[in-house]
Amino acid sequence: MICQECQERPSTLHFTKIVNGEKTEIHLCDQCAQDKGDMFMFDGTPGFSVNNLLAGLLNMHGSTPKPAKENSIPTHDVLRCEKCSMTFQQFINIGRFGCAQCYDSFKERLNPVLRKIHSGNIEHQGKVPERIGGAIQVKRQISSLKDTLQKLIADEEFENAAKVRDEIRSLEKEMKQGGNES
Repeated sequence: MICQECQERPSTLHFTKIVNGEKTEIHLCDQCAQDKGDMFMFDGTPGFSVNNLLAGLLNMHGSTPKPAKENSIPTHDVLRCEKCSMTFQQFINIGRFGCAQCYDSFKERLNPVLRKIHSGNIEHQGKVPERIGGAIQVKRQISSLKDTLQKLIADEEFENAAKVRDEIRSLEKEMKQGGNES
């Protein structure tokens, strides 16, 4: 593929941006990518790391604490992991967590970033292998229906709840007959 900017050299950077379901692709060569570096969060170095990407995403939301003034007294409200003592600012600089507890410690500030990365979701669903995909899809559908059932019961919509309950039973019966239950 040829660079979209200079139309001369082969493209080595392939940038895809999806906003509200609208997909935009940009293909640039090394030289044009360096020239347009600011547009893609590059810092002039030849490579681009995932750490830079995460740091850029975290900074775009304004979720990082403002740096304290040099002469000010340090505050105790710095977000810090209780287990490994990593601060949120250290996470931004490094681009990875210090321990598994960091996910919970920084959860409030990560949700906006995850929503942006996962098109509005805060959980990564991933791809499901075809050979076991059917069973997993049915389990997800049952789980979703159970949540719906609880909401319907709470709202006292018992007729709709009965329909959902019957659908859950049907799917569970189908799974048992197929031998896909784990």
